[in-house]
Amino acid sequence: MILANDDYDIKTIVIRKNLEEEDAMKIVEQKKTDPFKSLLSRPKKEDIHIDSLKLCYESSLIVSGKYSANYFRKAVHSIDVDSNVHGVMLGDAVFPVRSKSGLEKAFVGKKGKNKVDLSLEEHVFVEEEDELTFDHHGIEVKLPFKIDSKTMENYPKKILEDGSSVIREPEFSYDSAIDKLQFHLKKPMEEDVRDLKDEFTLHDVTEVYIPIFEARLSDPKKKVEIIRIDAVRKKIL
Repeated sequence: MILANDDYDIKTIVIRKNLEEEDAMKIVEQKKTDPFKSLLSRPKKEDIHIDSLKLCYESSLIVSGKYSANYFRKAVHSIDVDSNVHGVMLGDAVFPVRSKSGLEKAFVGKKGKNKVDLSLEEHVFVEEEDELTFDHHGIEVKLPFKIDSKTMENYPKKILEDGSSVIREPEFSYDSAIDKLQFHLKKPMEEDVRDLKDEFTLHDVTEVYIPIFEARLSDPKKKVEIIRIDAVRKKIL
């Protein structure tokens, strides 16, 4: 397979947070006993300590592209012919009529149409276009929000480089994500094909950084739990 656009540029997008640290702390304070509860007990709020609350920007990766192919494959096409036709000539080939079963003869009688099976080759053209999104572990996901001018930060690199937040870059390679996209676009093909010509064209590779507040909690027994809050949707993950 030919891979077009081998040298690709990486676009960077930072999603604008809709939750401030003060409000995130209130959510954590309300829910801080949840990770420590069991079927039989729930600790008191005063027994759970909030060790830290930090803003993280966690990357997702969006890859988009197109797969196109053309090839020849063997196929059989059936046509109806008059009852008095016993065969069809196509070029130098002769195709006889299909034998009728006893049941078919009983239903259609002698005047019923005959069928001829033509063994031919089809010239097939395929074009598939799509995009896939992966979280920073490389697991395929669907982003729960739109990416547009209203949800994006205007200066993404400034936010990622100012050092005040934890930045989590993808833990897998761009090539791995692109390979998964190619596999997704290239549908299973018939075994008996010839003169296959195919190409994968990469459109975009986009890193999307999503703001998440992470709170580190501990109980008197030094057990540690984490609460994660989606700072876009103001929702505990």
